[in-house]
Amino acid sequence: MPKRGKKYQGARQRFDRQTSYAPGEAVELVKTLSFAGFDETVEASFRLGIDPRQADQAVRGTVGLPHGTGKSVRVAVFAEGEQAREAERAGADLVGGKELIEEIAGGRSLDFDVAIAVPSLMAEVGKLGRVLGPRGLMPNPKTGTVTPDVAKAVGEYKAGRIEYRNDRYGNVAVPIGKVSFSSQMIIENLAAVTLEITRARPAAAKGRYVRNLSLSSTMGPGVTVDASSLEDLAKLAR
Repeated sequence: MPKRGKKYQGARQRFDRQTSYAPGEAVELVKTLSFAGFDETVEASFRLGIDPRQADQAVRGTVGLPHGTGKSVRVAVFAEGEQAREAERAGADLVGGKELIEEIAGGRSLDFDVAIAVPSLMAEVGKLGRVLGPRGLMPNPKTGTVTPDVAKAVGEYKAGRIEYRNDRYGNVAVPIGKVSFSSQMIIENLAAVTLEITRARPAAAKGRYVRNLSLSSTMGPGVTVDASSLEDLAKLAR
């Protein structure tokens, strides 16, 4: 683990790292402990009771954040004809068919955050697996990014829909806003994510599902959220 700077070490000393805080207190702490010279992203990290080595315990999907992430999302759409025109009208930043697929295969910069494809082009888009896969950009039906209704998908991702998936350790990290957001906005985004992660529990998962939840800013230390509050958070989003 890289050595942390003095500002980070100072932030860690300003709160009790052994204490679990109510969501509102945790959010306020994260905002207070932010020290970077830019508007840091606030991230929620869930440690889940799953075995990530088992395919039937994978946790993956999408969730719409009521207040978005605070980040401008660039969307690429693989479509042709009328569907391409619908994507453009919906605000897609990059639209193209086989010619765009060939450009990306040839080394074009991946200057987008989300890729959406119509089903009829997936055989061609699938050839970009080695390029898009490592960046988490491969369209997938499970995340709604393989769809004939490209206009709807573009609108949702532009409005704040994000993808999530567990890593190899069984953790799911999700951006839930910016430090500049009001505490209420962050809490409402957190509630939406908590409800979604709870609903996504694999049937094969055994024992306690959400083992830990912590909040942090881009540069700041993690603040643990009281596990007993998770059910109330999920109810807030219903």
